[in-house]
Amino acid sequence: MDQDFLPALPIGDWFAALVTWVSDNLGGLLSLIGFVLDDLLYEHLSDLLTAIPPLIMALALGLLGFFVRGWKFGLGSLIGMLAIQAMRWWPESMDTLALVLIAAFFATIFAIPIGIAAARNSQVSGVVRPIMDFMQTMPAFVYLIPTLFFFGIGATPGIVATIIFAMAPGVRLTELGIRQVDPEMVEAGHAFGAPPKQILFRIQIPLAMPTIMAGINQVIMLSLSMVVIAGIVGAGGLGGAVYSGITRLDIAKGFSAGVGVVILAVYLDRLTAALGSRSAVAKATKKTAPAH
Repeated sequence: MDQDFLPALPIGDWFAALVTWVSDNLGGLLSLIGFVLDDLLYEHLSDLLTAIPPLIMALALGLLGFFVRGWKFGLGSLIGMLAIQAMRWWPESMDTLALVLIAAFFATIFAIPIGIAAARNSQVSGVVRPIMDFMQTMPAFVYLIPTLFFFGIGATPGIVATIIFAMAPGVRLTELGIRQVDPEMVEAGHAFGAPPKQILFRIQIPLAMPTIMAGINQVIMLSLSMVVIAGIVGAGGLGGAVYSGITRLDIAKGFSAGVGVVILAVYLDRLTAALGSRSAVAKATKKTAPAH
């Protein structure tokens, strides 16, 4: 059968036209976004993190791990950070950490309200869910194409692409957590005359906090993975080092930078998971769980 038996569907052309229109008509907004993300946030945060002596910063991160999760994690964190310094990837790792913190912050700020709206309105949920499906299944590299067109080479396209790429689990798990709150608890709030805002902030969100924190954990993990990919468009950090190792077939450079990424990923994953388990609801659930 002739492969052209159906008329062509120029989806790519439509998207390219949309990107061109945005670039031509919203240049001021794009410049503002680039200024805020790169000049105002990334450069200052990266400079701050790299200005702190590596040993002091490693001790601080180790102490944070100790207070949040315990001495074993704190000691392991300290050893991991010192290993990054020993591999001579400290400045790049701090650049990567700055990129992840900025991208995860904005992804969370956008994701949680959208998840709350989806949980409280089935029509919003019906619109949001297919969009989240689309965002999660789109290959990560595709996000870099329009952002590179809008912002050029540098940290800004990497941050913007990371924010979009990492939002989906935050939206999904926020919606799931609020929907899983016991309806009797919500009905009790209504019975006592609590307005919807109080029910949301004093009943639903606190009870959903473990699930919401799990979503934030996934946002951070996806941010880290995307920031590494964003090294292709000049975002720098460990992602830039990994990309340089690939293009130059430098096995030692690519592998050691990859190990640095793994250390940061494990640290951020365990840290955010521990923060989620420290909520009042998570502690109560753990205490009431049957012993095995």
